[in-house]
Amino acid sequence: MELGQCSLESLGVILPGLNRAFWQGRRVFLTGHTGFKGSWLGLILNRLGAVTTGYALSPPPDGHNLFDDAKVARHLRSVVGDIRDLSTLRAAASAAEPEIILHLAAQSLVLPSYEAPLETFSTNVMGTANVLQIARDVPSVRAVVVVTSDKVYRNREWTWGYRENDELGGQDPYSSSKACAEMVSASFRASFLAAKGIATATARAGNVIGGGDWAFNRLVPDFVRAVLAKKPVIVRNPDSTRPWQHVLEPLEGYLILGERLVADRARWEGAWNFGPPADAIQPVGRLVSDLVARWGEEAAWVHERTNQPHEATLLTLDATKARQDLGWSSRLGYAAAVQLTIDWYKAFGRGEDLESTTLRQIDSYFVGA
Repeated sequence: MELGQCSLESLGVILPGLNRAFWQGRRVFLTGHTGFKGSWLGLILNRLGAVTTGYALSPPPDGHNLFDDAKVARHLRSVVGDIRDLSTLRAAASAAEPEIILHLAAQSLVLPSYEAPLETFSTNVMGTANVLQIARDVPSVRAVVVVTSDKVYRNREWTWGYRENDELGGQDPYSSSKACAEMVSASFRASFLAAKGIATATARAGNVIGGGDWAFNRLVPDFVRAVLAKKPVIVRNPDSTRPWQHVLEPLEGYLILGERLVADRARWEGAWNFGPPADAIQPVGRLVSDLVARWGEEAAWVHERTNQPHEATLLTLDATKARQDLGWSSRLGYAAAVQLTIDWYKAFGRGEDLESTTLRQIDSYFVGA
């Protein structure tokens, strides 16, 4: 199915319950806006009418990135800076006068965390502490959503999904740093932010897929680079199971959570899982086989049987709390998430306008919001 033929309506998607009026004119400070998820969220916020200031490092100068490909800088105020640089961060946030901080900036990959553990911890732990300190310092702030990961849990390789009250842990530096970010967020909330009436919550999402992800050592971008080079994609752990979901779905969850935090701090604070339904909890090998089938042409994959650093084998989330309390749900399903992802990269391969492609998928998802 080619882009333009595939719409959210044709895939049977129910209209979302996001409150567009809430975001109209709302001042938002978005960290990590040059990253994959941050770029999508920056575009969404603009479509919803928010006044957004993004704060992040410049995107990588080599290769493709969604921030440049989709011309995200045209849709928000972009400030280049490191979240570990407290003075620059404070100046940017003070100038923006945000009501809501959405904190996505991070070192977000497991394998690079083995190569650069100190950078991973300093970014994900002290960077988060800096953002929360800024929330204390900037009088306009009313709510903070700190995005962590499904990997914050102590992984016991069990078959049922982790709930928000399960034990935190993390063997690899990335997972451990994100669990630490959860603890830092809880500490700032209890020690400082609640007393000032600032609502704080953490959001834990599953493995996201979608157009515009060009990170290395991540399945979908590795697949796309391989097929465009007419090579088979190398897969490390085909039997590992992950909760796959399209990037638009947890981003909607973050926004709904932000709305609720502003409305009622005490009720909505704490940790929230945003995971997909059972049909999207699939082995890596199943996802890559489906990508191959939907891409067509000469796409293929091979299993690389070499020793790799430790990664969780079985990982699922229980998002019952978000469904029952927030009214959020994963509505696309696994097949639609895969199809929309392939559509975006096919558009890239054909040299189409990626700003229009990305906005078209956003508008289709959020129609009626």
